[in-house]
Amino acid sequence: MGRKVVVAVCCLNQWALDFDGNLSRIITSIQEAKVQGASYRTGPELEVTGYSCEDHFYEADTLLHSWEVLAELLASPVCKNILVDVGMPVMHKSVTYNCRVAFFNGKILLIRPKLKLCDDGNYRESRWFTAWTKLYQTEDYILPEFIRELTGQKSVVFGDAVLETLDTTIGFEICEELWNPSSTHISLGLDGVEFIVNGSGSYFELRKANVAVDLVVLATMKSGGCYLFSNLRGCDGQRIMFNGGSCIALNGQTIARTRQFSLEEVEVAVATVDLDDIRTYRNLVRSRNIAAAQSPSYRRIPVDFSLSESSCYAMRASSTPFKWQYHSPEEEIAYGPAGWLWDYLRRSGQGGFFLPLSGGVDSSSSAVLVYSMCRMVVTSVQNGDSHAIDDVRRIVGDPSYIPDDPRELCNRIFITCYMGSANSSAETRQRAKDLSDQLGSYHLTLAIDAVVSAALNIFTVVTGLVPKFRVDGGSLRENLALQNVQARMRMVLSYLLAQLMLWARGRSGGLLVLGSANVDESLRGYLTKYDCSSADVNPIGGISKGDLKRFLTYARNEYCLTSLDTILTAPPTAELEPLQEGRLVQTDEEDMGLTYAELGDLGRLRKQAACGPYTTFCRLIQSWRGAGTSAEIAHKVKHFYRCYAINRHKMTVITPSVHAETYSPDDNRFDHRPFLYNAKWGWQFRAIDAHVSIYRAVSCPTAILLLCKLVNYSFRLLMELPCRM
Repeated sequence: MGRKVVVAVCCLNQWALDFDGNLSRIITSIQEAKVQGASYRTGPELEVTGYSCEDHFYEADTLLHSWEVLAELLASPVCKNILVDVGMPVMHKSVTYNCRVAFFNGKILLIRPKLKLCDDGNYRESRWFTAWTKLYQTEDYILPEFIRELTGQKSVVFGDAVLETLDTTIGFEICEELWNPSSTHISLGLDGVEFIVNGSGSYFELRKANVAVDLVVLATMKSGGCYLFSNLRGCDGQRIMFNGGSCIALNGQTIARTRQFSLEEVEVAVATVDLDDIRTYRNLVRSRNIAAAQSPSYRRIPVDFSLSESSCYAMRASSTPFKWQYHSPEEEIAYGPAGWLWDYLRRSGQGGFFLPLSGGVDSSSSAVLVYSMCRMVVTSVQNGDSHAIDDVRRIVGDPSYIPDDPRELCNRIFITCYMGSANSSAETRQRAKDLSDQLGSYHLTLAIDAVVSAALNIFTVVTGLVPKFRVDGGSLRENLALQNVQARMRMVLSYLLAQLMLWARGRSGGLLVLGSANVDESLRGYLTKYDCSSADVNPIGGISKGDLKRFLTYARNEYCLTSLDTILTAPPTAELEPLQEGRLVQTDEEDMGLTYAELGDLGRLRKQAACGPYTTFCRLIQSWRGAGTSAEIAHKVKHFYRCYAINRHKMTVITPSVHAETYSPDDNRFDHRPFLYNAKWGWQFRAIDAHVSIYRAVSCPTAILLLCKLVNYSFRLLMELPCRM
């Protein structure tokens, strides 16, 4: 029988700059950890301030209020007799660091700054923080005056050190240090640190959930030990959604976890660890021991406390390993963006959502996500979540309301509207109505022809000209303008209805307008600027068309939404051109000149693989082999990049959407590129044309392969030539 230690990780749904709420959630997590018998509690990255404060990290106020929150924690009786660390920014010698601050019984033990910062994807940490590069080194940090008065300490240790209790040793990683090739847990483990703690801010992306878990498990597999990973949850003020999934791993196996998606503001997971299990595992790995015997040592900060001091835990069974069950991508869409919508709604002060529902896949996906959100809220309320009950009552304006039916809740907070025109079909109108009936939304149907005609009449009065559709003999410019005016009128009407519909229903407040442009259409620029894509928020803006169709198939079966059957089989269309004999003559893929599957391939090459037009073509020659000639593939690549360049400006005003896809074109943070291009791509397209000529001249596959190798070899030789000065 060894010495048992109970440790706790947590998920917190923090909010940037919400110091009151953040403090309350931290204290609640510490209280829950103690109730479950934990002697050590750790939390997510920057949990005191919220992760997404961004340029507010420059402000002295943010730093001051962080210390004030810490003072509340130091003085709180909840924090007595439990070792705690929290994440917050700290300025040392006029440099701001992203730190973990460990304390025990009213005394600060260590301020440990982040060693490796993250600047890829949506992260820009080096804009606000500086990495601590003095490995294994520490300095004295002079505490603020009010902290000195509270703790009786003049200074504390600041830097790369570990905590040494009477029975074990605790070291720290902060988020990116786990992902970095030279991860800190290697040197910590070799120096005998048995508990490695990581406060993280890892955001949601489709098909990414296993990455963090795999890294945590592997961190303890090679050389043993216990790894504590705490992650944020929810929307704390930005486009990203933190997906939770905190966990504890021991010797290469997970032994505790929190849920990946949940509306709970505070969730704590604990594990009971036998210290002898760590030591035995390590002692059996002989190569590890040889490396450990010659590894450098960290400064150890003594803590007069034993994590295993309570004898009642000696008989407590050690936590057993389990196999992690991951959500499918369809489930991730159902829960991730839905949870983000809930956080945005309850923190925005608005009374619900308004959605122009066309009866197509995209707007239907936005609608089903609201319904999924309502299902999550009802489940959370049924599980006794008092915060969810309070939020729902405030949103609907009914202090006695308890939601028990997702459809009924949907009717209170969600208004859908089919905005038809002379170009709309009876089929789409009916599909929108059928879906709204099954979701329970408060549904409207209206015609926009009078508004569109009024706008066109103004143009005719000013110019004396009457624009025509293409089918009526009009030019391409006329045809596009006539489509766009319909789309933009829908946006104007959407905001009018969103502001007044709750007033019309006898309630206070307004509605958030939802957008429904998917990531592929945004990438191609196949959307009208300032139409219904210009909404308040867009739950599907980071999701591909293919994933949306798979999500609707999942929702049709999981939620019994039979109305989705006809929506899924209908060809995607904007219905902005006149019908012929009551039938559609326009489809989205035909108008775009590319299929949605092709757009997905092009998007991943452009962003994930960092390919320009020429390299994109070279890659697709292989992956699209058999789908067309080299000239046809070249035409599609050039068509895509030409359209991308012409429409890139639309991304500067794109509706904020929850980040989900790794090739998102969102200009705000994830995809920093120009919005004014030379759309001719002269040099790049000539390179593609030259390559097409080679393929036409050479038909033998072996010759093609040899030629490609020759071209690559020639490029390498060119790169090695000395530059001319």
